[in-house]
Amino acid sequence: MIAAVAYPLAAATGIGAKVTAHALEHKTKILTVALPAETSYLYAPDGKTVLTMFYEEYRQYTKLADMSPNIQQAIVAAEDSRFYQHHGVDPKGVARAFVANARSSGVSQGASTLTMQYVRMALRDSAKTPKEVQEATQQTSLRKIREMRMALDLEKELSKEEILERYLNSAYFGHRAYGIYAASEIFFSKTPKDLTPVEAATLAGLVKSPSEYDPASSDQKDATARRNYVLDRMAQLGYVSPTDAARAKSEPIRLKLSYPPNDCASIPEKWNSWGFACDYLKNWWSAQPAFGDNRLERMDKLRRGGYRIVLSLDPKIQEAAEKNVGAKEGTGSPFANGIVVSEPGTGRVKAMAVNRTYSLDLAENPPSSNPEAGPTTKANYPNTVAPLLGGGSLPGYQAGSTFKMFPMLAALNEGMPLSTSFNAPYKYRSEVYDGWAPSNASGAMSGNQTMWSGFGKSVNTYFVWLEEQIGAEKGVRLAEQLGLRWRTDVDREHASPSKAPKWGAFTLGVSDATPLEMANAYAAIAADGRYCEAIPVQSIHNRDGTPTTYRTAGGIEREVAKPRCRQVVSADAARAATDAARCPTGDTPARGSCGGWSTADSVRGTVGRPVAGKTGTTDSTRSAWFVGYTPELAAASFISDPDNPFNAVGDGQSQIPIAAVAETLRDALKGKPTRQFTPPSDRIVG
Repeated sequence: MIAAVAYPLAAATGIGAKVTAHALEHKTKILTVALPAETSYLYAPDGKTVLTMFYEEYRQYTKLADMSPNIQQAIVAAEDSRFYQHHGVDPKGVARAFVANARSSGVSQGASTLTMQYVRMALRDSAKTPKEVQEATQQTSLRKIREMRMALDLEKELSKEEILERYLNSAYFGHRAYGIYAASEIFFSKTPKDLTPVEAATLAGLVKSPSEYDPASSDQKDATARRNYVLDRMAQLGYVSPTDAARAKSEPIRLKLSYPPNDCASIPEKWNSWGFACDYLKNWWSAQPAFGDNRLERMDKLRRGGYRIVLSLDPKIQEAAEKNVGAKEGTGSPFANGIVVSEPGTGRVKAMAVNRTYSLDLAENPPSSNPEAGPTTKANYPNTVAPLLGGGSLPGYQAGSTFKMFPMLAALNEGMPLSTSFNAPYKYRSEVYDGWAPSNASGAMSGNQTMWSGFGKSVNTYFVWLEEQIGAEKGVRLAEQLGLRWRTDVDREHASPSKAPKWGAFTLGVSDATPLEMANAYAAIAADGRYCEAIPVQSIHNRDGTPTTYRTAGGIEREVAKPRCRQVVSADAARAATDAARCPTGDTPARGSCGGWSTADSVRGTVGRPVAGKTGTTDSTRSAWFVGYTPELAAASFISDPDNPFNAVGDGQSQIPIAAVAETLRDALKGKPTRQFTPPSDRIVG
């Protein structure tokens, strides 16, 4: 019998050929620095208001000093009363379990100390493959011996307090509560620091079997019995008096359950529209190499990395955007009216709003307006989580004449002056584009035009001619440099190097684009030609409070949340484009003439300060756009049917995006000093 009892201890110290000392030492070293998965938090711009969380395992790491002594004592009493006497393995417990298991011919009793249990949890949590998970949790003698050896080694590296802290942050308490912070919040709606002896005993009792002793079940008999056992053990160890233990055992278990939010659909109702920005954040995150080599790794980091993420949305601008989109088209319309506001010089997204409710519940949505979708397919309104504003997989909407900006900007950057004139006919036959013959929307657009008047009146034939002078591919490539992506097979084919030189219709906006892309592209023009990648965050910090960084291709370490900007066109070219873009809005350019009228002449009066922009409509007004900007903000708004692009919004609706942008800029900038655009130089005016 003595030899039988001694075997497990001898095996733990001389573990044999199957598990080398070197391999165990390496794993033990990893466990001394490894931390369990932790919930990531998404905050409003104040950095304090929690909008939602992201987690697979709800957990927030908590220091031992921030835990009540009650829970520390209760977990020792429940799981390992000799914790402070042994060195990772309890010889008495091993002997007792070995004899009991030998007699029962099975596993009737365990001998795991808190340290051994922590080793098992840490190996499980740090596992990178299913095989490693299995090795960490399978019921085998080899696993138990490995745990013993590693527990002995771990106690040479960490103090008892450090091990207890890590244990309490790793243990599973049921109801997706991993760690004592989550357990305290979910079962009692309080922090671990405020746990009473009764509450601590209840939670400590859960670790052995969270489902069997679940106090939230309809029958609390087993949970109460387990709690009372823990209270008795606490009394025996001198943590509480026998009188206090008896009094506590007479109390019923009183829970105050809470269910922490998870993911974008859990954002509180009063911030419902922020769900679209949250969804964009996830799509943006999944594309960042800083968080992993692929989408799966990156999203795993989001749910397990314990990040503190602050959205870039500005509450005042977001409120203005929400108020001004959907004013005429409510959530019950098949036509989506959305807006995105971007900050020139940083690329930070300041507002995302659309006349939809962010919700996964599509039960009450009517059938899709697309006749090819079938009768069971639901429409995207009033509820949706589809990325209608951009940042996801949807291609977007044809943006019409807002694309005239790209060949004009390319021409200016090539050295052509704003005064470049052409006697634009009503209809123009292009020999460059194999006889393609576009026409203007109105005969009043015919006649001699410059970039100012051509842009202000949106003269198609002028811009097809201008595009010919520089080559359509230059406008296409510039649009790419300003953040546009081609998401349909047709657009990708036309934008290819072999086809782009013949893509004459590019300037008329036949390609799909998203309001996120268009707001950010025009923001680069407002920033004197400096393009900044769209970014949905103000800051991202690691669990230890340090800013999250990544290493560039050039080896430079940078913060993930910092703007990523580059000069795309010269400042003078951008200023010249802005001067021409003041014409569509009814504003007065610094250097030229708009030709007497424009396509959105109400904008300047609404905004009440210098403003530039461009309207855009497609054939039969299937969609309508307006992109506008001041030196401080750029905004893009559209109206279209996301389900069926052939469901025309009609000419009467084309004013909706114009009003949405103008009123949002007005409200967002109210009370702020008026800033002027910088005029272009004499050289580029011509």
